[in-house]
Amino acid sequence: MRVVTPHDVPIPWEDEQRLRIDELIDEYRSAMHDCLDGLTEEEARLRLVPSSTTLLGLVKHVTFVEGVWFDQAVTGRGYGEIGIATTPAGSFALRASDTIPGVQAEYRRRCERSRATMAALSPSDVVDGRGTRAVWALHLQVLRELAQHAGHADILREQILAHRTSETGETERR
Repeated sequence: MRVVTPHDVPIPWEDEQRLRIDELIDEYRSAMHDCLDGLTEEEARLRLVPSSTTLLGLVKHVTFVEGVWFDQAVTGRGYGEIGIATTPAGSFALRASDTIPGVQAEYRRRCERSRATMAALSPSDVVDGRGTRAVWALHLQVLRELAQHAGHADILREQILAHRTSETGETERR
């Protein structure tokens, strides 16, 4: 006879899946937050593509994404009440007062609020703040957007660091 200890009993796959998705979301959150580390304010605002996308704007945008999917979709609160831009395009807009530390701090606050909101819900719960959706679908939406924008951020950061190298002749590292 084999005695089963608590460590031998696997957690249900649904719980394991939730843990893994939360882990991935947090990894992408960190990547987005940290993409600004070591840059100057000018570099963070540099437009390297035809759109208005900048690294600083990307972090503002993912702050908006968190507010839309992990606040509005759950609570039904409006953009103003949440404290986010009123459109996706507007979420990239930079004000003169936006700084790397300020945008990063707001992103950290928004992520903490998101974690608290979502921890109270089960993946199978259904919310209706932005149309009827299962909570698991909200997690996947945010995961998709964070992964996409982290890829954009990697490319923009690489371009900025390459520009530094071409100007100084020294190799920059992340």
